[in-house]
Amino acid sequence: MTTAFRAFTVLQGLVAPIDRANVDTDAIIPKQFMKSIRRTGYGDNLFDEWRYLDAGEPGQDCRARPRRPEFVLNQARYTGASILLVRNNFGCGSSREHAVWALRDFGIRALIAPSYAGIFHGNCLKNGLLPIVLDETVVQNLFAVVLSQPGYQISIDLLRQTVTLPSGRFVDFDIDSDRKQRLLEGLDDIAITLQQSDAIKEYERRRFLLEPWLQSCVDESPRRFSR
Repeated sequence: MTTAFRAFTVLQGLVAPIDRANVDTDAIIPKQFMKSIRRTGYGDNLFDEWRYLDAGEPGQDCRARPRRPEFVLNQARYTGASILLVRNNFGCGSSREHAVWALRDFGIRALIAPSYAGIFHGNCLKNGLLPIVLDETVVQNLFAVVLSQPGYQISIDLLRQTVTLPSGRFVDFDIDSDRKQRLLEGLDDIAITLQQSDAIKEYERRRFLLEPWLQSCVDESPRRFSR
């Protein structure tokens, strides 16, 4: 099976809190870093204007850049976090997939929030990032405990659709069944299409037999685009 990203089954991870509502995609990955269609290489510039004291530029070595010590992801207690706890309407603004790519490239595999911007939510599910929606009261309680207890970890079981807390208490979450299966198998739209490659090839073979003039169009296309 062709996979696009690491399959999501069970995640035991450290939680980092981003205690702001309406975090937009330009804050997640500023526009100057969106100069590539690759899905990797954006992690160093995740929340760039919040993480660093200077103005970042594409291709810059971020290791020596001065950092804002007060920003959550710069604090030692959240090093290696794979789960972000966020507020309402996370991922609002422009519909850039790069925001999801940056989160994933940084090492974030799941988000927990009361709500997300619609397009961002869809982009997460298409790119291997699990956006969990929990009741606002539950999220508020999680913020309180995560901020007060360094090293706070939770377990996320996608198959069972549960978030299990250190106390053993678990919270259920909902997810569309098709999107869930994609995450469990690590599939994006292209990988799903490639699963039907034999059927696609057979369709093309039969189509050329019925309409052989199409073959001349295919043969001509490279010459047209090379001029």
